[in-house]
Amino acid sequence: MSTESSVVVAERYAHGAMVAAVVVVTCWHLGYDLTSTVSSWSVYSGRWLAALAWVLFLAIGVAATWLLRDRSHRFAWPLAVCALALDVLLVAAAPDENLLRPANWAWGAVGWLAVVLFWWHPVRHLVAFSVANAVVLAVSMVTFDVTGSEHVSRAIMVVFGAVTLQIGYSVGAHGLGTAAGWAAASSAARAKATAERAAAEAVAASRAQRYQELHRTTAALLGELAAGADPADPAVRYRCLAGAARLRRLLAETDDVPDPLLHELRAGADVAERRGVVVTLSVVGTVPELPVEFRRALTEAPIMALSTARTTARVTVVSADGEVAIAVVADAPEVAARPRPGVRLTQDREGENLWLETVWRTQ
Repeated sequence: MSTESSVVVAERYAHGAMVAAVVVVTCWHLGYDLTSTVSSWSVYSGRWLAALAWVLFLAIGVAATWLLRDRSHRFAWPLAVCALALDVLLVAAAPDENLLRPANWAWGAVGWLAVVLFWWHPVRHLVAFSVANAVVLAVSMVTFDVTGSEHVSRAIMVVFGAVTLQIGYSVGAHGLGTAAGWAAASSAARAKATAERAAAEAVAASRAQRYQELHRTTAALLGELAAGADPADPAVRYRCLAGAARLRRLLAETDDVPDPLLHELRAGADVAERRGVVVTLSVVGTVPELPVEFRRALTEAPIMALSTARTTARVTVVSADGEVAIAVVADAPEVAARPRPGVRLTQDREGENLWLETVWRTQ
C-alpha cells in the first residue's frame, strides 16, 4: 500500500465518522426534539418561540453540514452562538419548573450541533462551547430560582450526559481516523519492505543466472585454450570474439540506463570498434522497455555479427506497430546463434556481406 493509499484509507474513515455525526444530529432533532416539542406543546407559554427554536435548530444544522462538506472554519462560532440562543428561546417559552424538563430540549441537543460545527476545529472549541452551554443553564436556573437539590442533580445529569457523549464521540471519531491512517501507513511500510525484499531476491537470482551464463559461455572456450587450442585458428578466434561480445552484453544487462536494448547494442559495437571496425547505429521509432530475456534473444545474433565483422558494420533498430527489429549488415561470417522463442532470426549473404535480422513482436 502506497502513501497515497494510506491517505485514502484515513479519509474514508474520517468521512464515515462525519456522515455518522450528521445522521446522529438529524435523528436526534427529528426523533427527540420534535417529539418533546409536540408532547410539551401545552406547557409552552410562548409556543411560537418553541416552534421558532425547532426551525432555527434545523437551519443551523443545514448550515453546519455545509461547513462540514466544505471543510470550512468560517462562521462556526457565529452559528454556535446562534445555537446557544436556542437555549434562551426555549427558556423564554417554558421557564420556571419546566427549565429542566423535556420542553427545554436544547440543553442536550445543541451540543450535537456543536460536534458538527467544530468538526474541523481542535477539540478545545467543542469543550468551550459545552462550558458556555452549561453556564447558560446555570444562569437560567439562578434567574428563575430553580436551585433545589433535585434540580441541581438533574442539571448535572443533563450536562454530564451530553458532554460525555458529544465530546467522547468527537474525540473517538477523530482518533479512529488517526488510527486508521497509522494502520494504513504501517501496512504500506510492510508492503514496501516485502517489495524490496522480493526485488533483492530477484536481483540475487538474476546475478546467479548471469554467473551460470558466463560460466557456460567462457568455461569451455578457456578450457580449450588451456588445453593448447591455437589462437591463430580462425574458428577459435571466431569463438573468442563471439564469447567476448556475449560477455560484454551480459555485463551491460546489469547497467541501469533509460534504453537498455540500445545500451547493450552499443556495448557490442564498442567491442567491435576496439578492433578497428567502423560501426554505425541508427534507431527508428521509440524502443519500448523489454524484459531481459527478450532483449537477450533480440541482441544475441546481432552482437555476434558485430563481434566477427572485419571492417564495417551497420546496425539499424526499428520499433513500430508493436514490433522491434534489429538488422545488421556487416562483412562477417554467418552467425551460429541458437533459436530463441518469440524471436525470428533471418540471415542472408550477398558476396562478402552478411545481412541479419532479428524480430520480436508483441503477442
